[in-house]
Order: sequence, then structure tokens, then C-alpha cells
Amino acid sequence: MGLLKRDSSRMTGQKLQEFWSLPESEVLGRLETSRRGLSSEEARKRLAECGPNLLKPQKRTNTLSLLVSQFKSPLILILTFAAGLAFLTGDRPDAFIVLFIILASGLLGFWQEKGASDAIRKLISMVQVEATALRDGSPREVSVEEIVPGDILSFRAGNKIPADCLLLESKDLFIDEAVLTGETFPVDKTPGVMAPETPLARRSNSLFMGTHVTSGSGSAVVVGTGRGTEFGAISERLKLRRPESEFERGVRRFGYLLMEITLILVISIFAINVFFKRPVIDSFLFAMALAVGLTPQLLPAIISINLSHGAKRMAREKVIIKRLASIENFGSINVLCSDKTGTLTEGKVRLRSSLDIDGQESRKVLFYAYVNAAFETGFENPIDEAIRSHQPFDLAGCRKLDELPYDFVRKRLSILASVEGRSLIITKGAFANVLGVCTKAETPGGEVADIEAVRDELEKRFENSSREGYRVLGVAYREAAPDTRITRDDETEMTFLGLLVLFDPVKPGIVETLARLKNIGVSLKLVTGDSRLVAAHVGQAVGLSGEVILTGGELREMSDLALVQQAGGVDIFAEIEPNQKERIILALRRAGNVVGYMGDGINDASALHSADVGISVESAVDVAKEAADIVLLEKDLGVLVHGIQEGRKTFANTLKYIFMAASANFGNMFSMAGASLFLPFLPLLPTQILLTNLLTDFPELTIATDSVDREFAEKPRRWDLKFIHRFMLAFGLLSSIFDYATFGVLLLVFRASMAQFRTGWFMESVISASLIVLVVRTRRPFFKSRPGKYLLAATLAIVVVTLALPFSPLARLFHFEPLPFRFFLLIGIVVLLYVTGAEITKRIFYKRTAT
Repeated sequence: MGLLKRDSSRMTGQKLQEFWSLPESEVLGRLETSRRGLSSEEARKRLAECGPNLLKPQKRTNTLSLLVSQFKSPLILILTFAAGLAFLTGDRPDAFIVLFIILASGLLGFWQEKGASDAIRKLISMVQVEATALRDGSPREVSVEEIVPGDILSFRAGNKIPADCLLLESKDLFIDEAVLTGETFPVDKTPGVMAPETPLARRSNSLFMGTHVTSGSGSAVVVGTGRGTEFGAISERLKLRRPESEFERGVRRFGYLLMEITLILVISIFAINVFFKRPVIDSFLFAMALAVGLTPQLLPAIISINLSHGAKRMAREKVIIKRLASIENFGSINVLCSDKTGTLTEGKVRLRSSLDIDGQESRKVLFYAYVNAAFETGFENPIDEAIRSHQPFDLAGCRKLDELPYDFVRKRLSILASVEGRSLIITKGAFANVLGVCTKAETPGGEVADIEAVRDELEKRFENSSREGYRVLGVAYREAAPDTRITRDDETEMTFLGLLVLFDPVKPGIVETLARLKNIGVSLKLVTGDSRLVAAHVGQAVGLSGEVILTGGELREMSDLALVQQAGGVDIFAEIEPNQKERIILALRRAGNVVGYMGDGINDASALHSADVGISVESAVDVAKEAADIVLLEKDLGVLVHGIQEGRKTFANTLKYIFMAASANFGNMFSMAGASLFLPFLPLLPTQILLTNLLTDFPELTIATDSVDREFAEKPRRWDLKFIHRFMLAFGLLSSIFDYATFGVLLLVFRASMAQFRTGWFMESVISASLIVLVVRTRRPFFKSRPGKYLLAATLAIVVVTLALPFSPLARLFHFEPLPFRFFLLIGIVVLLYVTGAEITKRIFYKRTAT
């Protein structure tokens, strides 16, 4: 990555890094490109040479590496080594069996994980951010990862700048560089040559990765990509890393817990077996096989499979997951923050009226607003679209001269235009912000009055319209020199012309949708830049409590601690500035909520980053879509409801494997370790332990397709390691009790031989561990919750295979012996009692934990 250096005779990388000080022709020459861009073949070569345009190399999991990763576990490697020792010492059949089971288990995990990986890659490709590059002389949409030095890119409002570039052409191009410079206002960009010592914040001919276009358009040549950019240098120094989610942290801690228990148990068992003078190789293989049985080896694969299945189900509900780990947080959301436009309202703004200062319809107000909206080059927005479509005007006598784009501090947009021979600055924006720069007002007769004489009446008219739910903008103008460029300082001593009254109807069915959100434990908080009165009207229309409304002005006076204490009781935040959205989200999170934020605008990126789950829409601007964890294919809260429920189902199915590993598996392995202390022989051979592990793993791989009880998806769920600890102790102990009951039946009732004991206990372990999944998968009685067809089929298949195994040709390989029929009857009674005991334990356990 970085600046392209084609050969040593050309300009050195250091000099090319000062590209802002070089003429366009020289930069194009050194990069061996032209204004027609690169050929597709040349772009492929440069991509191979420079690498993908990424700040951090992306982990590309190819088929071979995914297959190898199934066998990289230290326990598997040690077990393989031990099998090799057994082979060298003459125990070749058992060594081959151990290796075969390891291979079969690895291939099973690989097959499932490969399908999951491929599915996720296809889903993410649906919402990837692209840039417009000239390839083979024609504009093409290219993934930002494939942008290379020498590419010619074109930009428009809302686009993210994907690499460091030298500007070639611009038209009213303004860039938000706050991420690099901290500058609040967008920066005007024009082509040219700057001095080499020009600081970054003043390089008006350069575009930088990570910034974005607020208005205008332009084209530029890429000079640096990935870590070779200014933004890349910052991220490299800071080693930026996305925080670990609660789910990821919980899974990691659970894995560590089982590993610690496994390590202590295995070392103890191996030492005791050696102390009793049992064969060292057999004892070592037994200990390692125990470790494999105890360790949640399939946990990464199970999680990957569950999340990918969840992502595919959510995609059917028009919800695309960009970051798999966010699914759990998505299901845990209990607070959703959103603007009103397009979510609570239709998002189709309509112009109701254009009024002069006396409140009468005015064609002049509408015409001036139309000139402003027609000539602006900022991001597409429904307000300007409403003005342009309300009544088109002939602008043959008008010419645009300059533009001062809208920003979220001034809340105004100004256009310098020649209108019928007059050079005018026409300003449109938030009523208070436009009124604040006016010293005069124009009457319907064309006369000019002092603004103070009409201020009270204008403010009253604004409040009345706002209280009815209308959005009200101000329109003003002033004379200007025709050959000048306008700045923020020119927005003074203006003449107030009139008001624009707009409305955006509430979406049909939105009240019912919000009720559904509330029913699944998610409260909506409206976060809008609109006035307090407009926000209150919309809130009342959709059923939000407007008793407490917090405005941006009040927020500025409030400490972070006070905001944490009050934010939970506020449903409507009005007149909010972009940087305040982040404060609100962080306050809600500090209060213990899992917060989702839904946004699609240029000013939403920081809020999307701050939320537990950033949610955007497919039609959003690049910066919002890239910042989001989840992208909706429709801007509809109804889609979101389905997505949250699917997220909860995915989390539920992941927990089922955790519960399985924490109950039957743990209980069986613990019982086996205990039995080895008082039996004169190993309770199971290493090959039999590994076969137990393989057979019980098989149904668990289908858990991703299992059905989830309706009540589990009705409220947010969060990762709770203490709850899992308690579950492990309760159900692990129960499993061990029935294991020892099986020992008693085998030793005291049947007087079983060593081979019969191993056969009987193997059968009981596998059957009970498989059936217990059907119990722990639900909080209901197991017969009142229908399992998924694949889980049920796999479980029954394993039961049949286990019962048939001692009578099959494979019995000799695994040292099994056929057992008399009466054993099957008694072992069936033990398993039935175990399932009944598990049901009773489950009822008591959930009643006491009440979660």
C-alpha cells in the first residue's frame, strides 16, 4: 500500500508524497496515468503491487487455510503427537482410529464453516461502499478496496474520499475534514499548486482518505492508498481497533473458564493414573482425549455457523449484517435512537406554502427559494427536492456565481447568483438562523422595514406553524458584487423575505410498529434537528411521550453526569446538533442500556460509531453506510422489528451450544475423570472418548437451524457469564449423578466386564448427551417446544447409530461388546430418569434465577 513507485529513475516516494506542491502534469506523469484513467488490466497489476486499499490487511480465509485452522488447536496437535507415539510403540490400530476421528471431526467443522463464510461474503458484498473511477476511459463503480494510485475518481455530495488525492477539477466542492483537522466547517477545495511546507489543514488542492464531500462535485487522481495515506498514518500510530463486543468478550471468557478447568483436571488425572502404574501412553492418550471432550472445540465453528444462518435469515427480512458480532448486540437493543424523516414520517417532504412577512402567499419568496434549491450542489435532501418539484421556474435569466454550502452549525445555505441582471446572495435555512443574520425585512409592496418591527410577528407565525407540525424555513437575500466569492462573513445585514412552510406526513401504520417495538422491549427515542414544537407534534402523532423534551440548547448547559441521569426519561430530543447525538448515545449507554442508532446522513457517522449497533439504510450516503454495523434495504422500522427478533433467535441458538457444553459434556467428562480414580481400568479408551465427542458434536452442528420459543424473542437478552456458571454447576452435577447411577447398574447389577462396562457407559453417555439437548434448548417442558427438524433428525440418527454400534463390524475396532437386552431396558430407565430430572432441575433453576 502507499504511494506508487514504478522504478528508481522516477520521482522518489518522498517527493511524490508532497504531491500538493507539484503541477498536475508532473503528478500524472510520475504515476503513469492520464485524465482518462487506467485500463482494467493496469489497475489489476497495481492492485497486486500495492495491495488492497485498506488501513488494516483484511483476513482472507481461503479454503486451505480454513481447513488447516480446524486442526490448529494445541489439544488436537498434542493428541496427534500422542497417537504417533502409540503407533511407534505398536498400538497401530488405535493410533489410526484416533487420527481418523480427529480428521472426521475437523472435516465436519470445515464443511459447515466454509458454507457459513461463503454466505457472509455474498451478503456483505450487497452493501459495500463503491467509488466512481475511470477505467478504460469510462466511469465505473469500483469497490473502494480496489482503488489504486493513478485512478481518476469523481465525487459528489455524500461521497467518502477513499484515498489521498490531488484535485484535478472542482465545482463548489466542500469537504468535511473534521476527522483529520478538527475543523468544524467544511473546507473549500480548488485545483492548484501549493508550497511544499503548506500544513495539511491548508492544502486546498488535496483530498484525504476518511473525509467526505458535503457539497459540490469534482475529480481527482489517487496518489496514496491504505496505510500510505495521512489517515493511515494516524490509524497506524493509534493502532485503532474496534472495541470488543459484549458477546465476543463473554465467549472468550467462557472459553478461558473451560480451558482452566480442563488443564487442572487433565494434569491431575494423568498424574493419578501414572501413580496407579497404568500404561503411560494409554494414560496420556486418555488425559488428552478427556481434554478434547471437555474443551468447546466446536465453539468457534458453532458461533460462525449460527451467526451466518442468522445473517441469512435477517437478509430475507431485508436486514444486511456487515459485522457478524453485532447480531448479538442487535438482539440486545432496548433503546433505539432515530430521526423522524423516513422512519416516523414518509420521508417525502412537500411544500405547503411560501409566505411573505404578512403571512400571504408570495411568488417572489417561492422563486428565490427555487433559485437557491436549483443551484445548490450539496447532498440530496428532501427539502430542496420538494421546493424544486412544487413549481418549476424558468431560470434562463439566472446564472450561478458561487455557493456557500449548508453546514450543521450555521444551518443555512447561500447561493450567489445573477438574477435578472442583479447579483444577489440568496440564503435559505432554519428560521432562527436566517432571521439572526437579517437587519431588514421586505414588505409585500417591495418596501424595506427594520427587522425589529416585524420580529415578534414573524416568531409568532413560526411558532404557530411549528406547533401544527410544519417545518418552517426562512428565506433572505442581499445585494453583492458579481465578481466576488462569498464567505460566511457575507451572511450579514441581509433582508428577510419570507417563510417556507413544509410538511412530511406521518407514515401509515407507524403507531402499530412502535407498539410492536415496545412489546419486544425496545423504546424509541426521537433525536432530531427540528424545532421543539415540530418534534412535539410528531411525537404526539406517533404516541411518544412529549412530557419531557430536551433541546440542544439545554443539552449544552448540562453536564455529562446529569445527562446520564436524565436521558432515560426523555423520549424526544429536539434542535439537536450532530455532535450532540453522540453525547446522547453515550449517556444512554452509560446508564446501562444497549443502544441502537439509525441514521443515513452525512452528520450521522459519529453517532453510528458511538452506538452499540449502528444502523443505516442501503440508500444512505457513503460515510453513514460504512460506519454502520447493519444496513437495512428499506428505511422502515417494521423491517427493524423483524431484524431484532432474528438477532435474538441467533443469540438463543448460540446459547444452546453453550448450555450443552456446560451441562452434559462437562458432566460426562467430569464423571469419567472421577471413575478413573476408583476403577482398576480406564473407564473409556481414548478412541471411545473421541468417538463420544464426535457423535455428540454432530447434532450440535444443526442448532443454527433450530426453532426458538416465541417468548425468548420478546425481550432483550444479554450475555451473562454468572448465569452460565450457575447453569454449568446445576446441570453438570445432575449429569454426573446419573453417570454414577449408570456405573452402579453396570458394576453392581450386571457385574459387567471391562469391555461391557466401557460399551454400556459409552452408549449411555452419547444417548443422554444427545437427548439432553432437546431439554436444555428450551425453558418450556421439552414436549411443549418443537425442535427444528434437522436437530431432531440428527439427534435420533445418533441414538440409532449408538445403539447399533456394538452389534456392527466397527465394534471390534473400538473394543465394544454386544450387551444383553435387559441392559438396554435398564439403561433406558436411567436415561428416562435423567431427562425427567433435567426437566425438574430446569424448572427450579429458571424459577430461582428468574431471567
